[in-house]
Amino acid sequence: MNIAELRDVRLHYRIDGDPDGVPLVLANSLGTDLRLWDPILPYLPKSLRVIRYDKRGHGLSSQPPGPYTMGALVRDAEGLLDHLQVKDCVFVGLSIGGLIGQGLAVKRMDQVRALVLSNTAAKIGTPKIWQERMTAVQQGGIEALADATMERWFSRTFQASPELTLWRNMMTRQPVDGYLGCCAAISGTDFYTPTSGLRLPTLGIAGSEDGSTPPDLVRETVDLVPGSEFHLIRRAGHLPCVERPSEYAEILTNFLTRIGHI
Repeated sequence: MNIAELRDVRLHYRIDGDPDGVPLVLANSLGTDLRLWDPILPYLPKSLRVIRYDKRGHGLSSQPPGPYTMGALVRDAEGLLDHLQVKDCVFVGLSIGGLIGQGLAVKRMDQVRALVLSNTAAKIGTPKIWQERMTAVQQGGIEALADATMERWFSRTFQASPELTLWRNMMTRQPVDGYLGCCAAISGTDFYTPTSGLRLPTLGIAGSEDGSTPPDLVRETVDLVPGSEFHLIRRAGHLPCVERPSEYAEILTNFLTRIGHI
């Protein structure tokens, strides 16, 4: 198990693929850990050095006292990449991972050469919505949000499959304080202005049945970056890397090829 000792947090991370390959960093969503990306790994080129990590308060990473800020989450990613001596990565961020990616791309142009914004936005939800969710978790645990979240996360077809239980369990077993801390970070983030200043290859990926970050919201965000691309995955929700892993990996691989990363 790999642990990076950073300022106030210990981050659990994993590296797959070619240890000397070009870096691809995968940052996952609220309520999931780095296993979110397991389904796409078999479909990715073997020449990649694939770096995944559990953000603070999630998975096997430590849980500093909350609430968290997006600045802290961006510093965590920055610190991990410095720890691993990573430059010029392609950063793939899903949901809150996409917010982290936007913040990191603005702050550290030496670390991020291209950005994939998957099922995310420059601003996700409203402070009122996030406060309501945080109150529900404080009163009833993450279980209180689980069923409604599964409906937003997955297509109707996937919701009827036995596999749904695995992802519901992953969400409800995250540390409550870590989940709340990241909710606070999302609530306080509006990246419309900084993201509109980005000038790097950018790909947006959306799921046609995403109830958390609908396709129009994802497209609106990637359109802030001149020359960006957008791809819609049909019959998938908020986590298309789970529902459509081969298609997701193909879209990602084609982008990496077009920008000369592989």
